[in-house]
Amino acid sequence: MIVQFIGAARSVTGSMHLLKVNGRTLLLDCGLFQGRRAETYQRNRNFPFEPSSLHAVILSHAHIDHAGNLPNLVKQGFTGPIYCTPATADLCRIMLMDSAHIQEKDAEFVSKRHAKKKQPPVEPLYTSEDAERTLAQLTEVPYHTAFEPAEGVSATYFDAGHILGSASVHLTVRESSGREKHLGFTGDVGRPNMPILRDPEFMGNVDALICESTYGGRVHAATDEMPDRFLEVVKRTAERGGKIIVPSFSVGRTQDIVYQMNNLKNAGQLPDIPVFVDSPLSTNATAVFRKHTECFDAETQAVMKKDDDVFGFDRLTYIRDAEESKALNDRKGPCMIIAASGMCEAGRIVHHLYNNIGNPLNTVMIVGYQAEHTLGRKIVERNPEVSIFGEVKPLQCEVAVMNSFSAHADRNELLEYVGKFDRAALHDIFLVHGDEDQSAKFQAALTERKFSRVHIPQRLEMFEM
Repeated sequence: MIVQFIGAARSVTGSMHLLKVNGRTLLLDCGLFQGRRAETYQRNRNFPFEPSSLHAVILSHAHIDHAGNLPNLVKQGFTGPIYCTPATADLCRIMLMDSAHIQEKDAEFVSKRHAKKKQPPVEPLYTSEDAERTLAQLTEVPYHTAFEPAEGVSATYFDAGHILGSASVHLTVRESSGREKHLGFTGDVGRPNMPILRDPEFMGNVDALICESTYGGRVHAATDEMPDRFLEVVKRTAERGGKIIVPSFSVGRTQDIVYQMNNLKNAGQLPDIPVFVDSPLSTNATAVFRKHTECFDAETQAVMKKDDDVFGFDRLTYIRDAEESKALNDRKGPCMIIAASGMCEAGRIVHHLYNNIGNPLNTVMIVGYQAEHTLGRKIVERNPEVSIFGEVKPLQCEVAVMNSFSAHADRNELLEYVGKFDRAALHDIFLVHGDEDQSAKFQAALTERKFSRVHIPQRLEMFEM
């Protein structure tokens, strides 16, 4: 059994790990890489393996940095099953089509610029037709139900508690000698005690573990502090007449924020300001959340007995139409605008930032991880000026970083998660999905707790189990 780390090795985006076992080749995740534009273009277009040689893909969840390059994989010849949970399948049906639309529009925009310079047009990474073919290959498997992605390999999904439908996977490999090897892949591990979703589950003991390390060196604010801190920022901005601009991932984070605001409104604490979710994808994703209440925790189930729509209230408007989105830029007075993308690299949020970050009355509320070299990271680092649409804009608004909203476990929560595994059985831990400094700090913490072999793989590095 050989594992090769294709993506999310010493970085946070582009999750992709190749597993060669019993003469078959499996892929764990197939995400889009986000970073410097030239590197992004090359990494996303070109796979360091032959897609047609893959037997199956095992998908952890629907976020684009884990699933977003599947249509390109299919475009280049992959015809096998893509295993995922039912909620992940429903989210992929909207997210991959949305991603294909973005790829097509981006290519159209760049091609027009090339035409003016008499340069050749640009092909999209993949098209809507590629995405539709990909959706036909989705194979739904519920949690705790064994499936066989390849001969001699059994896999089972466990709830990762990260987003709706997210899963960790336990793989059992039966060798020709009759021995069994156990490999675990965490996907992205969620935080315990977060609203809406169940806590992360223990997958059972394994011989080797591929583990995320996004916040391996950081500690989040406590989850019970989330409502008070959130309310404090909203009130402060509303009192000075400003707008709260929230870059938010369409799946997971947007629903978390709306759920919190709905609870605050029901408690009579929410300021009387309009709230806009300015994202067709977020609107569609919220419909998927309403469909899959089986993924909700007991607390949310109890709230739903008193409130039949935890993702809606009278001051909240979901916006699909582009003209309505543009009209928000001319709106006067305090309001909240929640829009994608979460790292501020594309979508309607970029327009809202362009029009609002120069006003000291306003606040940009950061509620998710911002990868290196993204506009979101530059805002978090409070660069005095940032480039948006090629124009330098002064960053004069308040920046409020709300890491209590993070859907990723922090250092202590990851240590608690990994600490459930039997140290004597767990021979190797591979830390992925983390910037190098975060992975290194988590490696040191695990070593201190007597986990003997903790690796931080380089991109394309191979390990034999």
